[in-house]
Amino acid sequence: MARRLAGFLVLLLVVSICEAAFLFQPISDSHRSAALELFTPDHGSFKSLEETYEALRTFQILGIEKKPDLTATACRSISETVGSSSSTAKDLFYALKANSIAECKIDKKASKGIISRLNAAVSGASSLLDFYYSVGGLVLIKDQSSEADVHLADAEGVFRSVKAFSQSDGRWRYSSNNPESSAFAAGIALETLAGIVSLASSEIDQSLISTIKNDIIKLFDSIEKYDDGALYFDDKLVDGHEYQGPLSTTSSVLRGLTAFAAVTAENLNLPGDKMLGLAKFFLGICVPGDAKDFFNQIDSLACLESNRVSIPLILSFPSTVPSLTRKDSLKVGVSTVLGSEVPSLTVKLVGAFSSGSKDASLVESQELNFDKASGLHILNGLPKSIDVGSYTFVFEVVLHEPEHEEVYFMGSQTKVPISVTGLIKVENSEIAVLDSDLGSIESQKKLDLAGKNAISLSANHLQKLRLSFQLTTPHGRSFKPHQAFLKLRHESKVEHIFVVGNSGKQFEIVLNFLGLVEKFFYLSGKYDMELTIGDAAMENSLLVAIGHIELDLPEAPEKAPRPPPQPVDPYSRYGPKAEITHIFRSPEKRPPQELSLAFLGLTILPLLGFLIGLLRLGVNLKNFPTKPVPATFAVLFHVGIGAVLLLYVFFWVKLDLFQTLKLLGFLGVFLVFVGHRILSHLAAASAKLKSA
Repeated sequence: MARRLAGFLVLLLVVSICEAAFLFQPISDSHRSAALELFTPDHGSFKSLEETYEALRTFQILGIEKKPDLTATACRSISETVGSSSSTAKDLFYALKANSIAECKIDKKASKGIISRLNAAVSGASSLLDFYYSVGGLVLIKDQSSEADVHLADAEGVFRSVKAFSQSDGRWRYSSNNPESSAFAAGIALETLAGIVSLASSEIDQSLISTIKNDIIKLFDSIEKYDDGALYFDDKLVDGHEYQGPLSTTSSVLRGLTAFAAVTAENLNLPGDKMLGLAKFFLGICVPGDAKDFFNQIDSLACLESNRVSIPLILSFPSTVPSLTRKDSLKVGVSTVLGSEVPSLTVKLVGAFSSGSKDASLVESQELNFDKASGLHILNGLPKSIDVGSYTFVFEVVLHEPEHEEVYFMGSQTKVPISVTGLIKVENSEIAVLDSDLGSIESQKKLDLAGKNAISLSANHLQKLRLSFQLTTPHGRSFKPHQAFLKLRHESKVEHIFVVGNSGKQFEIVLNFLGLVEKFFYLSGKYDMELTIGDAAMENSLLVAIGHIELDLPEAPEKAPRPPPQPVDPYSRYGPKAEITHIFRSPEKRPPQELSLAFLGLTILPLLGFLIGLLRLGVNLKNFPTKPVPATFAVLFHVGIGAVLLLYVFFWVKLDLFQTLKLLGFLGVFLVFVGHRILSHLAAASAKLKSA
């Protein structure tokens, strides 16, 4: 339950972020790339036929050609499921769902067995899901096998049995034992009822159909809405096992609605703006990161693409940030939710308003030119009344053929936020030091804010500093940026930031140092000056160093505030330290080569003496064991001694002390073991010889 609640909160956050701009784009290549990443089979197959169907259906809707080859493994799983007597109605339902796309061959005998089992499941159904899987399976087998005679003998009775789960508010229960109702169950019920109608051998009582239509209208009365017009269904979090979240719930309702609308001859009388609101909800989710959510989004958009209620049309914009400098055109695309082409229509710009303003429209109504090559409607050049800034453009779509108005729905008018950018002129820039008493100019210098400046000024606490400049748009109007700051940085790294105010085109700030001495902590010395002018619509935002000013401030009183400690640069604390250079002493002078060789000879003499001593003692191998086991231990003992001697040689040539001790430890244990065995054998042999 906690995991699903967390998933709902994440979904809500994603929806709010994606819809912040109130712009919706149809399905694009980003969805196709995401589908290939989300629906990746594990060793060539998915965990269940339900996941297999969702992957196949998603690839089919998006028209992905370079997709994993799932047909062989899917057909194998489908064949095993339909041929197994232990398969439930749910198993058969998803097997037939997957087969509707994989198009595997199911023989007549297996088809008859499936029909018989599903009819029995319908007769014994006691819950909404039992009816859903069994009736849905019969509809699928009927669509896939033209030779099979599939129908419900008592379709109206089954219809009434399913209708018994409905509630007065348009929601449905899962079973008669469960008092809780949900919109998710309503979608399942509508899809089930649509299947019953299609399987009926005779026409269903129209009063029952009318009752379901009223239930649908009641259900849509409880639909929830976002500020941008997106509509969605959601259930109360009563039981964690049944709560599905807004995406799954809305998808279930839409799937059931379109299925029921497809089998009824009459209109459901649902306003087109309801379907448009649902389209905005699914498109506003962007690209879900979960495979199940992704399938629900794509499958729901496919339902919107071909429903009999009304097909919503979506306005899309390659860019909503045209530039006056580049003389960009505003391009508008009109398509269905899956990006399909639409019938002939006209797009009109009926109004443009400054953001946050309730004044009259800045433009007159005008049609956009249609470009057949790109399929876009283009506004060539922005009207002269549109300058740099943020606006709300109002568009209207008019279908050319009256009969198309009953099939498609766009809404009366669509409001779109547009940000117009351009180069802002910075003129009449100057900086001056003023006399505090008379206001006369002590010194004044011109500034080139578009280039480099190295202004040097000086002032005391009885004087003022004035900075002024003008900002104008490409059409000569005044421009007020989001940010206009003057920063003074003392040589001790203490900074002070001041907001530059404006009056029309003129921006000006006057710093009275007499009133700022305490804020400056009475710090005299050099202050670097930096000006920041920035705005999202300003293509030439500025961050320019003006120069410096030498301030002569009075001495700080005893109780004057002290400058705050400056933060330590983390790079200086955790960055690389200064390189340490080691100076080694010069090597000692080596002895002559002759002396070294003589010393080597002296070290070898004891070894020669040892060998001569062995010969004089008459060393022989007469007592070497002859039996295999003692002889083996004797050989290993001598080999171990030789290995120790060889280890000493390597110690002098290559190994260090720690490596030598480690190896010597292993050899020592080995020698103790084999030496004890051979010495025990020699002692026993000697005892036998003495006793004999």
